[in-house]
Amino acid sequence: MSYKIAVASSDGKQIDETFGSAKRFMIYEVADGIYKRLEERVFCEEETDNNDVSIVNGCNSPVGCKKEGGCGTGGGCSGAGEASAKVELVSDCRCVVCKKIGFHIQKQLERKAISAFDVTCPVEEALEKISHYFTRMDNHESLRVQR
Repeated sequence: MSYKIAVASSDGKQIDETFGSAKRFMIYEVADGIYKRLEERVFCEEETDNNDVSIVNGCNSPVGCKKEGGCGTGGGCSGAGEASAKVELVSDCRCVVCKKIGFHIQKQLERKAISAFDVTCPVEEALEKISHYFTRMDNHESLRVQR
């Protein structure tokens, strides 16, 4: 059984972004305890055009980011629905790993059965520990250290 982990990191090496400030998530797939990087998902909010038709202003979309300042500049893609939209961005993941995740976002993730981990460490270390944790859980093994 494989699953995905979303990681908030500015450089791909350290988990150094909070969920709220993250403009991108690196998505890793874990299968049989082995993880590999699948993709990077960039966040930009949705807005409506003059006809109230929803258009996606994502950096990865063909429309591009229509906000002044663009994506990733701090002056562009954010808004009231940002938290829900970010949760949707990672909704196919089993867990999210960030430096810090706020209470309301944790609740939104819980409603979608997505685990949340607040950690500050190298990405590789977090992936190893989390994949080990889920492997033990999936196999109904104790997490206690055997002596």
